[in-house]
Amino acid sequence: MSGKKERPAGSLKTGEPAFLAAGKVRRPHGVHGDVFVELYTDFPERLQPKKDVYLGEKHERITICSQRPHKDGLLLGFDGFDTPEAVGRFRNQTLYVTSADSPELPEGEYYFHELLGLNVFDENETRLGTLTEIIETGANDVYVVATPSGTEILLPSIPDVVKAVDLEARKMTVHLLPGLVEETNDES
Repeated sequence: MSGKKERPAGSLKTGEPAFLAAGKVRRPHGVHGDVFVELYTDFPERLQPKKDVYLGEKHERITICSQRPHKDGLLLGFDGFDTPEAVGRFRNQTLYVTSADSPELPEGEYYFHELLGLNVFDENETRLGTLTEIIETGANDVYVVATPSGTEILLPSIPDVVKAVDLEARKMTVHLLPGLVEETNDES
């Protein structure tokens, strides 16, 4: 862990989280100190032997010494922890990786943490609000934009709606399809 206070370990850019949740330790498995890990990441290759991961709220650094698939997760072993009793305290704790270890994504794809907090504008440069949540659905993700008036706009993450993302400017430009935003009627 870096000793610099202004930049937490693993942080790539100001405002970016230093740690990303990769999975959750569920329970010890077997007699050699392995644990069953429920995966949160789409990149399980991050959890390979000789890689450091960070355990729990205090981000205790531990090194993976073994990994193998098991059901819908992984069985992980850690250096220095070779009994079920030794890893028992890991139960129900989140495993983190540093954001610096995030694999590069193809052009036009983004990590959720990169999108959250973006200012959202329509094509006329009118600020709609801030992207505060991403809802995963079967068809496409839905972006929740909190407006200055306290309401929410739900935007489907589809090319017809999301026109541009500029991470450097912290800006997303969208095209509002009819019905996405309630129109106000000014007629008296």
